[in-house]
Amino acid sequence: MKKLFIPLTLVLILVLSACGGNSKNNANNASSSPSSAAPSESASPSASAAEDSGTITYESETGPVEVPKNPKRVVVITRFLTGNVMQLGVPLVGVDEMSKTNPRFVDELKDVETVTDESVEKIIELEPDLIIGLSDIKNIDKFKQIAPTVTFTYGKLDYLALQLEMGKLLSKEKEAQAWVDGFQAKVKEAGEKIKAKIGENATVSVIETFNKQLYVYGDNFGRGTEILYAGGFGLAKPPKVSEATKTDGYFAVSSEVLKDYFGDYVIFSKDADEDNSFQNTEIYKNTTAVKNNHVYEANAKAFYFNDPLSLEYQLEFFTKSFLGE
Repeated sequence: MKKLFIPLTLVLILVLSACGGNSKNNANNASSSPSSAAPSESASPSASAAEDSGTITYESETGPVEVPKNPKRVVVITRFLTGNVMQLGVPLVGVDEMSKTNPRFVDELKDVETVTDESVEKIIELEPDLIIGLSDIKNIDKFKQIAPTVTFTYGKLDYLALQLEMGKLLSKEKEAQAWVDGFQAKVKEAGEKIKAKIGENATVSVIETFNKQLYVYGDNFGRGTEILYAGGFGLAKPPKVSEATKTDGYFAVSSEVLKDYFGDYVIFSKDADEDNSFQNTEIYKNTTAVKNNHVYEANAKAFYFNDPLSLEYQLEFFTKSFLGE
């Protein structure tokens, strides 16, 4: 029995030793094998993440900016560009106070936070993935640390070119181009009808009151001027208005000289909160436009701007006012 026991013991020891050696080799193989696979495994998640992040390089006025391809949380720090973003259906999380009070925007923006160029802390809390503003806003460097920030110089681009540029920024180029093409066609059609009705030589003035002062407006200064004048309907301004607005785009007038600045038709961008007492004066009542019932009053709070949504509203207003359609 002792002779038989010793060989069996040796056999067991050899078997166990072999198993241990194989385990060790397997462990070594396990630790060395992934090293060749590691690059592909580690690269795959990062490549996937880069694809998911979906960034593009937008060529802004100040140079290239890497922005999200499909932004989901946009802050617009200016009343002049809010409607441009809204028209393209991009989600907003922060806008200015004036946009929030625009009667045309109020429902859609009711849950959007109010911000200014001094609301740095609030904008941080909103966690935007893109910030848009005008070139003269404060704290641009701080905003750039929060999210990609793109600014535009007011008036550098006309309203059509600006919307096409916004389409590039927001990866909505086709949608922006479709709006431009469609809007131009509608303006052309309406303009031809209006000219046919009021005459080629009829003049139109655009007026508005602010801080107890009455102003007239020239080309491309909101309040429907982009549509009425050059590039739109092509209607004429009174000579005095053309001259007075040539430099700044607007001009302050006194009630005593209204007849010199009032055209055959007057578009009054009227704010009920402003002083509009000039309408009670005999000078106003005796102008040709008033006597002929050719003064068309619009809600100034919805009429200020030249973004696509405001322009659509202005075109509807003009079509109804001039043509009764």
